[in-house]
Amino acid sequence: MSKQTTDANIGLTKSLGRLDLIFFTIAATLSIDTIGAIAAGGGGQSLIWGVVVAVTFLVPYAFITAELGSAFPQEGGPYFWVKFAFGRFAAAIATMLWWVTNPVWLGGSLAFLAATTWETYIHPMGAGSFGDYAFKLIFIWLGILAAVVSIRLGKYFLNVGTVIKLGLVGFFLLSVVIYAATHGLHGAAAGDYKPTLASFLAVTPLMLFAFSGYEAENGAAEEMRDPQKDVPVSVAVSGSISTLAYLVPVVALIMVVPVDSVTGAGGFMSAIQTVFSVYGGAQHTMLDIIAVLFIFTLLHQGAAWMIGSDRVQAMAGADGSFPRYFGTFHPKLETPVRVNLLSGVIASVFCVLATRLISGTTGAIFAVVLTIAITTLLLSYLIILPAVWRLRRTHPDVVRPFRIPGARAGLYLSVGLAFVWVAFGSFVAVFPGVLEHLLGVDYDFEDTWSVSRLTFETFTIGTLVVVIGIAVLGYAWRSLRGDSSQAPADAMTSER
Repeated sequence: MSKQTTDANIGLTKSLGRLDLIFFTIAATLSIDTIGAIAAGGGGQSLIWGVVVAVTFLVPYAFITAELGSAFPQEGGPYFWVKFAFGRFAAAIATMLWWVTNPVWLGGSLAFLAATTWETYIHPMGAGSFGDYAFKLIFIWLGILAAVVSIRLGKYFLNVGTVIKLGLVGFFLLSVVIYAATHGLHGAAAGDYKPTLASFLAVTPLMLFAFSGYEAENGAAEEMRDPQKDVPVSVAVSGSISTLAYLVPVVALIMVVPVDSVTGAGGFMSAIQTVFSVYGGAQHTMLDIIAVLFIFTLLHQGAAWMIGSDRVQAMAGADGSFPRYFGTFHPKLETPVRVNLLSGVIASVFCVLATRLISGTTGAIFAVVLTIAITTLLLSYLIILPAVWRLRRTHPDVVRPFRIPGARAGLYLSVGLAFVWVAFGSFVAVFPGVLEHLLGVDYDFEDTWSVSRLTFETFTIGTLVVVIGIAVLGYAWRSLRGDSSQAPADAMTSER
């Protein structure tokens, strides 16, 4: 590796245009792997709750992201939003919770689902075998490699991958139409769409996770050509496309596949296998191709998050809220290679530990690791989202190309709705079954998760304690080493 600069501000090339940002954001926010989990959690009711969450969470959350992203276009966006609003310590905690979501997710649910798909549709490997470990680790490091590559080239990977992802969803919907015309529908009945409290508690955390990530593009804010104009547009366009790309396939999936056969780890691919029967003798070949493309979309999304989140954590390092060693960008690639490699190590370790230490089926492992990913992401939003309110008070003179509509009432309503949703989803994710018990809803923990509550809470709460502890240590690292120098990213340059 060639010498890296010691200052994150190295004159980054502005290579991301408006269309690039739209593709980038769809790449990060459209999680095909969670479509099956959403349908499995709520059945026909997933559509109802999906619309409710989209209107009452996604819309205000998108408003918040659009205002912050266009008004404060620093590289490492979310870190500086929180720093300017609440100080460096709060920014260190929020950034760590937000960033660590991604290597955990890459090494957990994405790698596991990719391996399961390969074994089911392409070639058997055997859970825990050498081939299984090799496949998952190769998958992880291909995602890291995509983040290491200069974004001037990496954006084409994101753009092409997004087209493939949307094409995969579109072809699935076309196949559903053909299947329905030939065989009819066999999924949820009309009564299954009636909302219940149980389904609400089951799918809310998953939907909040699915509708999150619109701030990821601001990790590369200083590599955008015109963030003030392009961020609000990219959030609006990508949000609309991703919402439709979630809800329409969920409806199609539950209409075609019997609800009790939809699983979080394989619901989307099992639905494709069912509807592809309309292609006769070409079914198996087409299914193999789709399986490979599905694995590619998993890799593509993991890489998109690595590209955005690793830049945010690197800027925390450059600003002194994480060890300075990680606050560097490669002078030629213009990527935070050290943080990229750190993400790869974390993802690999988590993948190996999850494979070896959790007893249960692949579906149970998938559910637990996805819940951990949901938990850390949602908890970070408890700090990040209120920053928009605080910054209106502390930095009123900063030019805001986009402002949350509705004046002060609109600001309070947006922050309030988004915060309540995130707090609720975080509690349900960390302590599943507690609200169900209090509200008299039947909930069998071991039947739902296929692991004991002790195992679940050990992995979930234990992970949170370790993550926050690392954040605190990273924040204190400069003082522990006796480094009192001014952080190179300390100056605020929000008005541009």
